[in-house]
Parts: sequence; C-alpha cells; structure tokens
Amino acid sequence: MRLLLASTSPARRALLDGLGIPYTAEAPGVEEDLPAGTAVDAAVRMLALRKARAVAARHPGVLVLGADQLAEVDGQVLGKPGSREAARAQLASLLGRSHRLLTAVALVGGGDEQLELDVVTLRFHPVSPEELERYLDTGEWRGCAGGYRIERRGQALVDALDGDRTSVQGLPMLPVVRMLRARGFPVL
Repeated sequence: MRLLLASTSPARRALLDGLGIPYTAEAPGVEEDLPAGTAVDAAVRMLALRKARAVAARHPGVLVLGADQLAEVDGQVLGKPGSREAARAQLASLLGRSHRLLTAVALVGGGDEQLELDVVTLRFHPVSPEELERYLDTGEWRGCAGGYRIERRGQALVDALDGDRTSVQGLPMLPVVRMLRARGFPVL
C-alpha cells in the first residue's frame, strides 16, 4: 500500500516524516476558488478533498492524503495572503485576540474517502507595529492561512493555543494516524 501526500508544503512533509512511514509528495495543482458565501468549515473540507481527489485521479490504487487550512476571525475567512500588505492586514486583525484555525484532512483511495476537520483556537499577543514589521520581514507569512507559521518565528505571536499544534502546522497528525490505521496502513 503506497501513500502519497497531495502537498509540497515543507511543514506538512516534516510532520509526516516524523511518523517514519514511506510516502511521496506531489503538488495537487488545483484551483482554490470557492463559491461565494461558502461557510469556512465547508470551504476547508472542499479544498482538502479537491486536492486529494486530484492527485488520486493521477495515481489509481494509491492512498492520497490531502489537507487545507483557513483561519477565521469575527466571521471573516483568512486564506493565504498574496502580498506583504495583505499579510499585515490579516495579522493586524488577529493581534491581541483569539481566532480559529480550521484544518481539514482527506484520505482518498481504494474506492473510499475519509474526511476530518480539526479546529484550533489561538490567541495572539498584542505586538507593536515594529514587532509586526520584523515578523513580516521573515517572509513566513507566504503560503500560510492567516499569515503566520507557528513552527518558526510565528510562535512568538501566540499567547495561548487550545488544540493540536500539529494542526496549526498544517497537518493534524491525530486524525491522520486515525485515518491511516482505519485503512490498515502500517504506522508503526
């Protein structure tokens, strides 16, 4: 049984590497547009499934793991900021307060699909404009929902975290292991 990660994210690969199981990784190459008005939990589920299905279609007979992540604060959905200015605005909306980070993970293959959603609540420190600019200088905001990366310098933004830290890093390992075990994939 082969496992393929539908992602080229270094953070997701590092988490999966931590299990010590064999897998390969491939970019899903899908559009991330969604119908207007899609609820954040439905949106993140749709994107994780879309990524896993796209890669599974290219590799029949392989288990494909796909994931996606969105942040939400006050009903506003925050995806990956496209510019430093967008990252500044996203982070400014999160500083000194709490927000939710939703990560969906899908396992597709063998005629079956599994999907789980993990939700983490984070509270960020209020930081000075100078500190915010120093964080933006790191470039960690690129490719990250909400504009931060917890596995590096972004952890200095976090005042409190309620949930699974691996979920914040992009791949909630508790659901991943649960889904792989349910499929009979050897995880130990």
